[in-house]
Amino acid sequence: MKKYIFSLFAALLPILTFAQETTSEKIDQVFKDYTGWFVDLIFYEIPFSETYQIPWVLIVLIGGALFFTIYFRFINITGFRTAIKVVRGQYEDIEKHGADTLYGDSTPNEGENIIETIKDDGADGEVSHFQALTAALSATVGLGNIAGVAVALSIGGPGATFWMIVAGLLGMASKFAECTLGVKYRDVGEDGTVYGGPMYYLTKGLKDKGMGGFGKVLAVLFAIFVIGGSFGGGNMFQANQAAAQFVKLFDLEGGNAGLYFGLVMAVLVAIVIIGGIKRIAKVTEKVVPFMAGIYVLAALIILGANFSLIDDAFALIYHGAFSGLGIAGGLVGVMIQGIRRGAFSNEAGVGSAAIAHSAVRTKYPASEGIVALLEPFVDTVVICTMTALVIVITNFDGGFMEYGVEITEGVEITAQAFDSVIPHFSIVLTIAVILFAFSTMISWSYYGMQGWIYLFGKGKITDLVYKLLFLIFVVIGASISLGAVINFSDAMIFAMVVPNIIGVVLLSPIINRELKKYYKAINVKKEAMDEGAEDLNKHL
Repeated sequence: MKKYIFSLFAALLPILTFAQETTSEKIDQVFKDYTGWFVDLIFYEIPFSETYQIPWVLIVLIGGALFFTIYFRFINITGFRTAIKVVRGQYEDIEKHGADTLYGDSTPNEGENIIETIKDDGADGEVSHFQALTAALSATVGLGNIAGVAVALSIGGPGATFWMIVAGLLGMASKFAECTLGVKYRDVGEDGTVYGGPMYYLTKGLKDKGMGGFGKVLAVLFAIFVIGGSFGGGNMFQANQAAAQFVKLFDLEGGNAGLYFGLVMAVLVAIVIIGGIKRIAKVTEKVVPFMAGIYVLAALIILGANFSLIDDAFALIYHGAFSGLGIAGGLVGVMIQGIRRGAFSNEAGVGSAAIAHSAVRTKYPASEGIVALLEPFVDTVVICTMTALVIVITNFDGGFMEYGVEITEGVEITAQAFDSVIPHFSIVLTIAVILFAFSTMISWSYYGMQGWIYLFGKGKITDLVYKLLFLIFVVIGASISLGAVINFSDAMIFAMVVPNIIGVVLLSPIINRELKKYYKAINVKKEAMDEGAEDLNKHL
């Protein structure tokens, strides 16, 4: 397969060079002519006043998040400690073999006998809880956390940060719901390969409720949207922004630097995605903590150096959240910007993360739903908030941003904020942008391929066709200006919200049953250990 990929790149090189020089604007215009109506439809803004409109897709996202938060009794708060324990592997034994198998009786288990009995009765799945979490995080943690926050602050002021946090906290419930369903209704091939995500729970879950035809329509729509989103926002946009940062850092303006960068990036992506979700998970479990760790560490250094200003920053954020502080549109305007950035950053309710989380090894679907709720917390509540605090604090003296005046280059503002305390950190930030883009691409390749397989069937040829197309789009994205292409792909990603939220709301009672089942399993283990049973985690 690698031989075919490299041969294809060699054949495409002169074509792409020509396209870069002559047809970039034409491609962009053609996309705009034929897809503009779809973009306008998805991002249509409902007018609530003469000065402020809210995109209807944002209302669906936040409305769904509010519903799930209330319906599941604030699982985003009550399930947080359990989520940490699950990621740390505290319940790995019962998730692999079942609580009743290991701890179902009231007498202490005899280690050697129980191990012999269950050694061939493990749970389906390909990756661990931590690997699934990092694979999903790698698709959401990225440019939105670096550039998007700066853009939101420029439009909505510091108060936008408060509403961004609110969106992140509410989104935790959406992630819990959709990822529980992802595991519940996944397909497992004879070779152990997992196929999961909204396509499967919309089809099988709604069929169980007597709405098979409706579920099939929703699933097909979702599959089409996720493929489009994987080629665009999950691929071309990432490659384009990474190439732009690389070219700018090394002053390589002009020529074919973007094209060659795209070719190298495509080769690196190919090496990872050919191995499927297992290799993707192995890469993301190392890359995501590393790059997020460097970024958060730098933010903590800046906050530590300006410790006395943190309370002033939070005061500005709080007052701005409820007063508007002179921002156009006042309170409503600030609220919209914060919630919009938070919702769009963590993708809670979009359904994409359910595809990665569905590959986890567990017998209890709700266990992965609980793990998934950590994702919006890390992405939005922690990383986005840290970015916002750094910008607000450094802007006190730096004055490089005027709140209420929209900026277009968010990365530059964030880099300026970091550079003001840590000289030349913009170099590290550029590397982080490239790593963020890389990890996002490999995760979205998996998302798109799952949609592709759902529509066109399982098989080596099907896999190969999608992966080749994905790699071609990596090179195209790094080579040409995008514009309308990206608007369309973003619209595809947020179009996923509609079929996904409808399905998850209808299937909420099933999610509730799975949650009770998992909590019951945890209690079975706890009661058995209270009565003297041995914790079998160390044997399994």
